[in-house]
Amino acid sequence: MKRTCLVAAGALVVVSGCGLTSGSPMVDDVSPGSIGQGEPLRGAHLTVTSKEFTEQLILGSIMGIAFQAAGADVLDRTGIQGSIGAREAVKNGDADGMYEYTGTAWITYLGNSEPITDPLKQWEAVRDADLKNGLTWLPPSRLNNTYALAMNQANFKKYGTKTLSDVAALSRSDPKAVTLCVEGEFANRADGLPGMEKAYGMSVPAGNVTQMDTGIIYTQVAKGSCTYGEVFTTDGRIKSMNLVVMQDDKKFFPNYNAAPEINSKALKQWPAIAEVLDPITKKLDNTVAQTLNAKVDVDGEDPHQVALDWMKKEGFVK
Repeated sequence: MKRTCLVAAGALVVVSGCGLTSGSPMVDDVSPGSIGQGEPLRGAHLTVTSKEFTEQLILGSIMGIAFQAAGADVLDRTGIQGSIGAREAVKNGDADGMYEYTGTAWITYLGNSEPITDPLKQWEAVRDADLKNGLTWLPPSRLNNTYALAMNQANFKKYGTKTLSDVAALSRSDPKAVTLCVEGEFANRADGLPGMEKAYGMSVPAGNVTQMDTGIIYTQVAKGSCTYGEVFTTDGRIKSMNLVVMQDDKKFFPNYNAAPEINSKALKQWPAIAEVLDPITKKLDNTVAQTLNAKVDVDGEDPHQVALDWMKKEGFVK
C-alpha cells in the first residue's frame, strides 16, 4: 500500500512530511478510580492517536482518559484518516499509543497473506514481528472487529441459517435465496467474498451480489432488500436493527482483536502505561463495542463523551 500523508478529521492536526505537528489537549476532570492509583504517570506528556471511524475515536479517547487519570498530560491526536497514518505516528514517536487491530497489523502492515486462526497466536505473532519496528503490543482484548454476514429477523425465521456453512448449503439448495449486499472492497478482497466462497464451497451468482457503501448495507439488510449483508461484528447498528449475525464456523475471517500498540521508547520511559491499560483492555469485548458504537452512530452522541461515561460507569476513573 502506498504511503500517503493524511490530514486528521476532528482533531486540530496538521500533517507535515507525514509527521503530526499539533493536536488539542485532553482536559477531562478525572481522577484515579480502579486504575491510576498513585498517579504513576504524573510528569508524563503522552499523545494518543486513532483512525477516524467511530470505534477508533472511542478507543483513542478511552486510552487518553486512562492516562489522564494516572496523572499524565495528554495530547489528543485521534481521528487520522486511513489506517497507515495513525500507526506511523506511533511508530515514529509523534504519538505514544493507540488501540490497533491484530489482523490489520498482520496482513496490511506486516505483509502476510495468511491470517492466524487462533486469536492469541495471531497477537503473539504481531507482537513479536513489530518489536523491530519500535512498537510494543500489550495484551489484546476480546473485542474482535472482523467481517460477518448478517440478516434481518424475518429472513432468519424464513431460512433459519445460523452459520456460514448454513448459508453455503442454502446457496446450493436454493440459489435465488442468497442475495448479498457488500462493499466493493469486500467483494474483491482475498479475505472477503472470494475467499469466503472458496472456504465454504459456495458460489453466489454475480447477479445476486450488490455493491454499496457500508452504511447503506445495514439499512438494506434491515429492510430485507438483500438476504445477507456484510457487517462488522462490533458495529452498533447490528444491535439497534436487531440483525442476526452468521457464525464463521470454519473461522475463515481474520481476527481483528483490538490491543494497545505503544511506542517502545515511551513504554520504556513510562512502564506503568501497561498496568494502567490492562484492566480496561480486559473489559473490552464485542458487546461493549456494539453498545458504545451505537451511542455514537445511532444516538448521535459525542465519541469522547461516550468513552468518558463508560470509564466512569465501570469505575475505572472518577
